Amino acid sequence: MGVRVERVYEAPDGGVRVLVDRLWPRGLRKEDAHLDRWAKEVAPSTELRRWFHGPEGEYREFARRYRAELEGPDARRELDELCESAGGGELVLLTAVREPERSHAEVLLEVVRERLGQR
Repeated sequence: MGVRVERVYEAPDGGVRVLVDRLWPRGLRKEDAHLDRWAKEVAPSTELRRWFHGPEGEYREFARRYRAELEGPDARRELDELCESAGGGELVLLTAVREPERSHAEVLLEVVRERLGQR
């Protein structure tokens, strides 16, 4: 199974498409999103997201704190479902952030790959 991150605004390119943001993407109609599911429980908390986008936010510390949040029971349950949802196919983690490579989506990608035994 392959796992990748894409912006939710891009045209669908196969795989099980899962939105991993807590907030619905601006300017996107639900019928245009082509989602298989919306996994809000694996998104960073509002507090952590605000801290990261504030003056003290730093990516490495954000990634550490976010990984800690992913150890919570609701997030772990959602992670289990994410790993199972692709059924051996492609899993696409969708986000609305402008720089997915420096966001929660990239950290989540690493966590999912670790759980699946991938690099």
